[in-house]
Amino acid sequence: MRIAVAQINPTVGDISGNTELIVAATGRAREAAADLVVFPELAVCGYPPKDLLCRGDFLDAVEAGLDRIRAATTGIAVLVGAPVRGEGGGLLNAAVLLCDRQVADRTAKTLLPEYDVFDERRYFTPGTEQRPLTLRGLRLGVTVCEDIWNIGGVAGIPPYPVDPVRMLAGQGVDLFINLSASPYHLGKQRQRREVVGAVAARYSRPVLYVNQVGGNDDLVFDGASFLADRRGRPVLRGQAFDSDFWVFNLEDVDRLPAPCAEPEEGAPSVYQALVLGLKDYLRKTGFRKAVVGLSGGIDSAVTAAVAVAALGAENVLGVSMPSRYSSRSSLEDARELARRLGIEFRVLPIDAHFQSFLNQFNPGGRAVYDLAEENVQARLRGNILMFISNREGHLVLSTGNKSETAVGYTTLYGDMAGGLAVLADVPKVMVYELAAYINREQELIPYNIIRKVPSAELRPGQVDEDSLPPYPILDGILQAYIEDGLPVRQIVARGYAEPVVRRVIAMVDRAEYKRRQAAPGLKVTSKAFGPGRRFPIAQRWIP
Repeated sequence: MRIAVAQINPTVGDISGNTELIVAATGRAREAAADLVVFPELAVCGYPPKDLLCRGDFLDAVEAGLDRIRAATTGIAVLVGAPVRGEGGGLLNAAVLLCDRQVADRTAKTLLPEYDVFDERRYFTPGTEQRPLTLRGLRLGVTVCEDIWNIGGVAGIPPYPVDPVRMLAGQGVDLFINLSASPYHLGKQRQRREVVGAVAARYSRPVLYVNQVGGNDDLVFDGASFLADRRGRPVLRGQAFDSDFWVFNLEDVDRLPAPCAEPEEGAPSVYQALVLGLKDYLRKTGFRKAVVGLSGGIDSAVTAAVAVAALGAENVLGVSMPSRYSSRSSLEDARELARRLGIEFRVLPIDAHFQSFLNQFNPGGRAVYDLAEENVQARLRGNILMFISNREGHLVLSTGNKSETAVGYTTLYGDMAGGLAVLADVPKVMVYELAAYINREQELIPYNIIRKVPSAELRPGQVDEDSLPPYPILDGILQAYIEDGLPVRQIVARGYAEPVVRRVIAMVDRAEYKRRQAAPGLKVTSKAFGPGRRFPIAQRWIP
């Protein structure tokens, strides 16, 4: 059997557009003499569709899309993911097999995840029947995403009482196929390789893993579909962070050469995830241009560089908004960054606006250097950027990183203002790693920005470490508390001072109300703020 893999980038809710992508790839597969073309999970509607699944007209449109795809299957089979109404009235996350203009068969996702960003039991009824799908004499063990993750030993994945893969294997399978919409985070590609490889080796059958690619809101899907041989070795792999299409002969799998190269992890993959997530966020929400407040610091510099890579320099505006506390070097560094990136640059000082607040609220209009004065400067800058957004149609990109967002070292309605927080899930230490990666071929981000001591420059002589532990220490504590879910005693056991640990945790918990009002942020770690971490604001739990 000759099988085509269509790693596509669907848009949630664009059923017509997604259907056209699927029909076009089906035609391409037919031209390549493929017998079967495989698409990702919920490819017809895009993933995650969330409460769109609660609308009857949405599901009607999905059915119409499936009819359009079915009509395009003359001489070829299509295996595609779609929400399908079940016979008992529930909704199924299904893999639908279409062949020769007929619905040949279907199977439904059995394991419905409810951890992290997933909430599938809210919408779907689990499948109850595991049986191979037969196509041209071959028995295909078709599973949908989570169904393949019950292999055991994967951190953060709960064990399930049912193992769909084992049940399929017991009935005799020639090839396992997994339709997936698996969002990216650091380490996820390694996890997938281990899980898929373990399934292939355990049952001595090849496994085809087909993943969605693209950004949808805060989630970034990296694609990186691959074929593992019966020994569990990846022998064919699709592009990471890009659409792809490839074809193979099932009979040749055991004769394919040594395992293919792995995608780069660390800063290279995070950078690609941010670029793709930002590009798709603007494209899928109808924006073409972005505006970034350039402070002369590393966070805004990395954000601007990512924006240029995603949107093109002609579609990015950098704005410097100096105050009386801004150093001369900050303005010069911001200007030089804009020159190197090739973006439009404007200087809009805020000092006159700031002084009007001092005149209104302070005796004699003199500064007293308190938190209110610091925050009003950030809010003035947020107002300027939002004015530009309203008037010129630019999406404001907020520049705060995960470390600052975690402990509330941000200003609500100020530097948190924006339509997308590009670095919201990137710890400060990794921001520096991203800067180094961006500069790997030429110095786009001036070295002076990278080496300077981080400062908000909202009062004379201010530096971040006046208010926060050094970032390497802060990031280590935050990872232990947020991503690893450890209590104080276990974090202290990693070598951190208990008073510092308790202070950081208290700051994280107190800042929950700010994060609830923040712009969406692109997820790149295993536990991001947002839908994957749901903590109450009014609470008194002390870990």
